[in-house]
Amino acid sequence: MAMTSHTGRLYGLAGALFAFFLLWAVVAAHPWATPAATSDPRLATLAQREKRLRADAALVQQIVDRRFAAYKVALAKRQAEIAAARSRAAASLAAAPVSQGSAAAPSVRVVTLPPLVITKTS
Repeated sequence: MAMTSHTGRLYGLAGALFAFFLLWAVVAAHPWATPAATSDPRLATLAQREKRLRADAALVQQIVDRRFAAYKVALAKRQAEIAAARSRAAASLAAAPVSQGSAAAPSVRVVTLPPLVITKTS
């Protein structure tokens, strides 16, 4: 009589689905796996390689940091030289007497040269 009722069938279906997913979770967890099967020598080698690569990366980062610090010092020195040259140029322009010839922009000369290669087409 329980299977003829609609509620009994829904409870039976829900219980079957619950049991199915519970069994699926148990099988996916592999509780029967041995510890020897999980300790793969390739994983140990991979861990050693990762450790070595991390150490190499740290050394490379130190070299990059040192080079960047040296670059920043050289850049600051070069920018100071450029600023000093600009200030000297501005001072020399301010100190020079303004004459009519020096105030004019230099003239541009157009030069026409003969072509290097003469080609004749028919």
